[in-house]
Amino acid sequence: MEFFRIHKEEFVADVTFSRPPANALSSAVLKELSALLDELEADDNVRVVLLHGEGRFFSAGADIKEFTSIASSDEATALSQNGQQVLERIERFPKPVIAAIHGAALGGGLELAMSCHIRIVSENAKLGLPELQLGIIPGFAGTQRLPRYVGFGKAAEMMLTSEPITGAEAVQWGLANKVVPEEQLLEEAKKLAKKIAQKGPISVRATLQLLNSFKEKPFQEAVREEAELFGSMFTTEDAKEGVQAFIEKRPPVFHGK
Repeated sequence: MEFFRIHKEEFVADVTFSRPPANALSSAVLKELSALLDELEADDNVRVVLLHGEGRFFSAGADIKEFTSIASSDEATALSQNGQQVLERIERFPKPVIAAIHGAALGGGLELAMSCHIRIVSENAKLGLPELQLGIIPGFAGTQRLPRYVGFGKAAEMMLTSEPITGAEAVQWGLANKVVPEEQLLEEAKKLAKKIAQKGPISVRATLQLLNSFKEKPFQEAVREEAELFGSMFTTEDAKEGVQAFIEKRPPVFHGK
């Protein structure tokens, strides 16, 4: 791949976004990211995906130079829809995706990070949606995901002022899970990824499905789905292994069956 490097170890796919100097999101990057997701979903030896940026940034945003070649509103709409579809694929991905964010995660970069399931940020991180500075608006579902995490008022402030927030503020506002010094970022993210990777893949997938139901379905419909998935877990070898391991007071070894 041209823009992403993958290292697989202990059921974790460590994915480095490498498009110097800013790791900008272009149409070509989105196409390759979609193909990467196909590969990772099909690989049974990958249970968790860790995404981080190479160099100074996680991602400084969309490729602004590409904007100069857009000739019509239809082309701009198509670009937005394409980005939305790829990021929604991450949000609905059946394996946990963790974003480890250092430096800038701005515009499309923050929209990419928000589509991941968990975000760990460094103390030097800057997260924001500054599109109004360009006379445009967020286009990869940023106007819809940001309020879910930080609330209406803070989301309005971030977008309308174009001012980024720090890593510590991101945790305080609910946009990130944890803030750590930059030199500890990847170590902490990998530790979390490996911990999740030891859980049963089937139950992890079901949990992610139910978390999406929380965002999309009425309560009663979602809890019915939960009960059905809860029941289906008991037909799996993983459930039998998990219960037996608990009784025998040993760590379980799950095979995703």
